[in-house]
Amino acid sequence: MTIRPLADRVVIKSVEAEETTKSGIILTAAAQEKPSIAEIVAVGPGGVVDGKEVKMFVKVGEKVLISKYSGTEVKVDGVEYSIVRQDDILAVVEGADAKKPAAPKAAASEPKKSGRTAKSAAKPAAAKAETKTAAKKPGRKPAAAKTEEAPARKKPGRKPKTAK
Repeated sequence: MTIRPLADRVVIKSVEAEETTKSGIILTAAAQEKPSIAEIVAVGPGGVVDGKEVKMFVKVGEKVLISKYSGTEVKVDGVEYSIVRQDDILAVVEGADAKKPAAPKAAASEPKKSGRTAKSAAKPAAAKAETKTAAKKPGRKPAAAKTEEAPARKKPGRKPKTAK
């Protein structure tokens, strides 16, 4: 038996959920999350849906990311499928390893992940070096500034000693 979706519906089959974590812990069936990656099995023809023209952008065989709790689950010939609207598909997974979602590409204006913020990444190199050497601890004046600006302090409540 086959399933033929109507209008803007798509039939998908979930990709197997991972049974172990990255650290090697084996998960029970109850602890596993519903996979959000699925393979498209069948695509509806599109057409007019709710008074609007709908064009289908996905194709059979593509791997897609879907909303966690979207669609209707059905079981046909012992195989579980979900029927979702095209709007419930978040993205198409591309690349050689389509089972894992591709890492998002960083924009050219964003700094690399080196612990720096966008503000510090925009400073010139000379200013960065000066800031790094001058202020070792936050909240304290740099050592160079202490020797130049520090006036002689008087202890409060004491009169200065006079020569006898």
